[in-house]
Amino acid sequence: MVTGQVEVQTAIEMASAAETARITAALIRITGDWSLAEDCLQDAFARALVDWPVRGIPTNRGAWLTTVAKNRAIDRLRSAASEKRVMRELAILTELEELPEEPGTDSAADDDRLRLIYTCCHPALPLDARVALTLRTVAGLTTGEIARAFLVSEATMSKRLVRARAKIRNSGIPYRVPPPELISERTAGILAVLYLMFNEGYSATGDSTLIREPLVREAIRLTRLLISLLNGSPQEPEALGLLALMLFHHARRGTRTDAAGDLVTLEEQDRSSWDRAAIAEAMALLADAEQLGISRRSQPGTYSLQAAIAACHMTAPDAGSTDFGRVAALYDHLGQIAPSPVIELNRAVAVAMSQGPEAGLALIAPLERARALDGYYLLPAAKADLLRRLGRRTEAHSEYQRAQELAPSEVERRYLGKRLAETAPGPSSAVNQNKCPKPGEGEE
Repeated sequence: MVTGQVEVQTAIEMASAAETARITAALIRITGDWSLAEDCLQDAFARALVDWPVRGIPTNRGAWLTTVAKNRAIDRLRSAASEKRVMRELAILTELEELPEEPGTDSAADDDRLRLIYTCCHPALPLDARVALTLRTVAGLTTGEIARAFLVSEATMSKRLVRARAKIRNSGIPYRVPPPELISERTAGILAVLYLMFNEGYSATGDSTLIREPLVREAIRLTRLLISLLNGSPQEPEALGLLALMLFHHARRGTRTDAAGDLVTLEEQDRSSWDRAAIAEAMALLADAEQLGISRRSQPGTYSLQAAIAACHMTAPDAGSTDFGRVAALYDHLGQIAPSPVIELNRAVAVAMSQGPEAGLALIAPLERARALDGYYLLPAAKADLLRRLGRRTEAHSEYQRAQELAPSEVERRYLGKRLAETAPGPSSAVNQNKCPKPGEGEE
C-alpha cells in the first residue's frame, strides 16, 4: 500500500496539533527530562514520514505516535543507564512500559497537558518565555511560527526557548498543577498562552490553510479545563472572557473560507451559517464575566473587552448594522489598559468604519512613523483598503503589494493578490469604493 506524500504530510500535521501536548506531557511526567521527551516525539514523527507512505496512515495516529515515542524513550534510557542510576532508570522504564497509548481521564487535576502548561508558566520564568515554551512544547508549533507570533526573529526565539528549558532544569521547577492557593498567581501567564495558542490555530502562520482546527479546539478545551480549576478564583472573569472570545471567533469557522479554500471577508460571510449555539454560549460567558467583575468591583480585562468587541460583530444581523462607534470605544478602553500598536491599528479601522476613511488614515499615519508594526502585514493591508475606498488606486496597489509580501499564509497572499489585480493600473475596475473593510478584509 502506497499513500501519497501530501496526504501523509497533512495527516502528520493534524496529528502534531492534536497529539503533541498529550504525548510530550506524559513522557515529561514519567522521565522528568524535557529534551528526551521532545526528541523522542520528533523521532516518532520522523518515523511516520518514512512508514506511513509505505504502510498507510494508521487509524489511531495518536496511539501509533505514542508507541513509537515511548519505545524510543525506553531504548535511550536503557542505553544511557549506568550502575549508579540503574534503580531510578528501571523505575522510569517500568512506568514508560505501562504508559497507555490512548488519552486517559479528562479531569482537569489529572490532565497531563494542563500540568505541562502550569510548569511552562511557572512565575520563575519571564512571561514571554512562558508563552513561547508552552506554544513549543504543548502546542507543537515550530520555533519559526512562534517567532512570527511574537514579531521577533527565529534566532531570538530559539535562544529564548533554550534559556527557558535551562531555567526549568536548573531551578528544579516542579512538574505539577500548583495547589489552589498558588493557582491565581499563575493565571495571567496561562491565559496568555491559551490566547496565543488559539490565535495561531485561528490564523495559522506559514500554513497552506487559514485555520489549524485541532490547535483551535485544543486551546478551547484547555481553557474550559482551566475554568474548572479556577472556580472561585479572582481571575475567573478573565478566563470566562477568554473562552467567550474564542467561541465568538470559532463560531464562524465554516464561513471564513470558501469551497476552494480562499478567504471570505467578515462582511461577505454567510451569517446564517454561523454556529448559533457557540455564539449563545459566548454571550452567556461574557455576561457572567461582566457580572463577576461588577461583584468584585473590578474593571473588564483585556480578554473580556476583546470578547465584547467580537460580540458587536457576531450579534449584528449584517455588516452594515455593526455598531462601529462602540467598537472604536472598546478599542480605546483596551488601548488604555494594554497599550499596543496592534490595538491602535484596529481602533483606527473601527474609527474609519464609523467616521470615514480619512479619519482612519489619520490614525494609521503615526503608527507608520513609529515603525512598531514593521513586518506586520495588516498595517499595509488596512491602509490599502482605506485608500481603495477613497479611489486612490495607485497608492492602494502599492500598499497591497507590500501586504502580500508580508502575509504569513498562502490563503492571505491569494486574497491580497486579488486586491492587487483589482487596483492594478488600467481601466477602472468594478470594485465598490464605498465599503471600508477591517484589516485583512474583516479578519481581526
